[in-house]
Amino acid sequence: MARIAFDLDGTLIDSLPDIMEIANALLAEEGRPPLSRPEAMSFVGNGAPAFIERMRAARELPDTGQERLLATYLARYDGAVDLTRPYPHVEDAIDALAAAGHSLGLCTNKPLSPTRAVLAHLNLDRRFPVILAGDSLPERKPDPAPLHATLDRLGTGPRLYVGDSEVDAETAQRAGIPFLLFTGGYRKTPVDRIPHAAAFDDWSALPDLVTRQLASAA
Repeated sequence: MARIAFDLDGTLIDSLPDIMEIANALLAEEGRPPLSRPEAMSFVGNGAPAFIERMRAARELPDTGQERLLATYLARYDGAVDLTRPYPHVEDAIDALAAAGHSLGLCTNKPLSPTRAVLAHLNLDRRFPVILAGDSLPERKPDPAPLHATLDRLGTGPRLYVGDSEVDAETAQRAGIPFLLFTGGYRKTPVDRIPHAAAFDDWSALPDLVTRQLASAA
């Protein structure tokens, strides 16, 4: 059986509405206009510090505000769960993979505290015994270290990574691990320009896709 690591935001869950609510409240307090969904989506993927940096640049907020805005953003992030939803069929797909004997873990750039908060809120926490978050190691994706660490903690067996973005694809490529691309998330690039072993747009297709990927690798 395989060791399978998953990204979180844009892969398992659509958290962008909650992220936008926090960000736009911060911008309103600074007297700046709100982010659109495409703008906010384009800022997601490299962790909270990068999101705030990109938000500041887009709204011409001074560099001196980075640490203050980041601290406020993170302080509100743990409770930002009410608008977040799993993508359709995520729970069934995860349960089917676990029932088939695969070991499942989470590798995300989201900080650990809000990661655990949203997983608990959505009743997804019990499904992932191994979680590596954006502040678990000194490195963040696309550095491959978090992905290697996640999969190492899952034991032995073939390795797969499931994500939705260019950052995830680069992480998998640098780690030398087959990448399964969920096309319905936060990617900014056409699918055919993102390196991947296989792609899917419906989570109900993932268990069979994993089976086929493992068979072809064998």
